[in-house]
Amino acid sequence: MPFKYFHIKRKNKHHLSLSPPVPFAYRWISGSSMADSSDLISGSSMEEGFERERHVFYLQMMYQLLPSQYQGQEINRLTLAYFAISGLDILGSLHSVDKEEVVKWVLSLQAHPKNDAELNKGQFYGFHGSRSSQFQLTDNRVWIPNGSHLAATYCAVCILKTLGYNLSLMDSESILKSMKNLQQPDGSFMPIHTGAETDLRFVFCAAALCFMLENWSGMDREKAKEYILNCQSYDGGFGLIPGAESHGGATYCAVASLRLMGFIEDDLVFKSVSSCIINVPLLLEWALQRQAEDGGFQGRSNKSSDTCYAFWVGGVLRILGAHKFIDEEALRIFLLTCQSQYGGFSKYPGQLPDLYHSYYGISAFSLLKEPGLNPISVLLGITDIAAAIGL
Repeated sequence: MPFKYFHIKRKNKHHLSLSPPVPFAYRWISGSSMADSSDLISGSSMEEGFERERHVFYLQMMYQLLPSQYQGQEINRLTLAYFAISGLDILGSLHSVDKEEVVKWVLSLQAHPKNDAELNKGQFYGFHGSRSSQFQLTDNRVWIPNGSHLAATYCAVCILKTLGYNLSLMDSESILKSMKNLQQPDGSFMPIHTGAETDLRFVFCAAALCFMLENWSGMDREKAKEYILNCQSYDGGFGLIPGAESHGGATYCAVASLRLMGFIEDDLVFKSVSSCIINVPLLLEWALQRQAEDGGFQGRSNKSSDTCYAFWVGGVLRILGAHKFIDEEALRIFLLTCQSQYGGFSKYPGQLPDLYHSYYGISAFSLLKEPGLNPISVLLGITDIAAAIGL
């Protein structure tokens, strides 16, 4: 079963892996004893271009093995699985995934109410992020059997759609009915019923879930819309919460959510925006200013370019219909400086690759229409092929 850990020991360094053992080179670059990170960037990577086969290899290894550095992300195992599986789908290598086993594993992480009455008691019956979060121990030594999370539920449904699973066979009613318990009076969403931060990330998760499940009963769209509008800043971008600094990821969540909920149209920059509920010209200016001199995109003003914002901010520009204004060649060059010779992408040039930035680096190349890649649905974060299943 993919994504299960066991320890192997080599020179007193521990790794988390699945049998069979991975090639020595991969264990070397993934282990605690690292060579200089600059060695992980191929000197000819920019000349060779996008290394599809190496990225396939990297994601296949991550599908079978999680290096020890990911132990701290154990509770987010479902999210890591989403990055690996959806990434392989973009690369056209989904055949390397044991679809039946993964579907079985994902479905086993859903929380289920004892009866219909439980759905109205404030809990959320979505998916747990990992097996370890299914049974949590309180300070009073009482086990809480339901720690399901809104972001994990989004990742679970994305994986199921990617693998071609018929979502009508899933207990979506429990998800949607209980998801309403997470929406706050101001329209925002908590990620978990026991309480946590509320911001645009979870509004997006709720909107994407309702869209994929083709049922909007799980949220009050009008309240969600008002919350999103309150998050647009004076400079045109969106902060995670009202009054917060504009941020690339938050801006994506805001714009994608509004589009999924049907409050804005595609290609707004080429249409009359006088009646649009958001300030499109100011948003466009803010988003275009995020492409830095090195060609990459930054998440906030005066920050370094970061691989993932090629998708977050680039995705916003694509939804707006303004992607033609991106300097795509400069962006491509920046992304290639973050490409590891062993596969995967790093956050910044010269650093180690990681699963999160690898996924969004590959997604960015899909938006750039890299030959050999499946197109990605910018609104859902999965391939167009997966997004179309069941719709």
